[in-house]
Amino acid sequence: MNWDESYQKGEVFWDKGAPSPPLRRYLERHPAHGRTLVPGCGRGHEVALAAEHGLDATGLDIAPTAIAEARELYPKLAGRFIVGDLFNPAAELRGAFDVVLEHTCMSGLPPALRADYRRGIDLTLRPGGLLIGVWFINPDLEPGYEGPPFPFSVADLTALFADGYEIVADYVPDVAFKGREGRERLRVLRRVPVSIGLISQWAKAAMARVGLGGLDTAPLPA
Repeated sequence: MNWDESYQKGEVFWDKGAPSPPLRRYLERHPAHGRTLVPGCGRGHEVALAAEHGLDATGLDIAPTAIAEARELYPKLAGRFIVGDLFNPAAELRGAFDVVLEHTCMSGLPPALRADYRRGIDLTLRPGGLLIGVWFINPDLEPGYEGPPFPFSVADLTALFADGYEIVADYVPDVAFKGREGRERLRVLRRVPVSIGLISQWAKAAMARVGLGGLDTAPLPA
């Protein structure tokens, strides 16, 4: 899909002209802190929401037209919007964020790109950081239409972040845009820091596998 062309034509049905209601309510009840990335930010509504809640927010989108419209819509935040690729983020974005806010980015991607999405989160979110997401689990699609948005089950979401993340919050929100009631899932994930002890185990195992440290072979730690 050509995202920039969609913005040029005004064919952005996913844009409701306001931040995600479940995301707004979550941040009102559970304040977050630090540098925040909004991938696939589009016209910037969630970036504005993050800034409203005191977060040091950056909006990232692959579509230059989306970024131009976000800067026009939120001129006081214009410097916070950048054109870029979550799958290959610039060096200054890597490991730079304490929080990632997800809304519509993941659901806009075909299933084949979900592993790339996960890698993009891994590249930008610091260990210990939070991925706060409103995930569009069950969009109401016309018969025969595959997406976007692309449906994915709760089990698929769990499997995608099964390793390296822990669930902090998980529920069906009681607020939503019209037509999305009961179709979204608010799930917050924390990126689990790799302990120094585990790193040491990996290092010792790697050395043993190449015949260092007095050992010829050793199993990798579970």
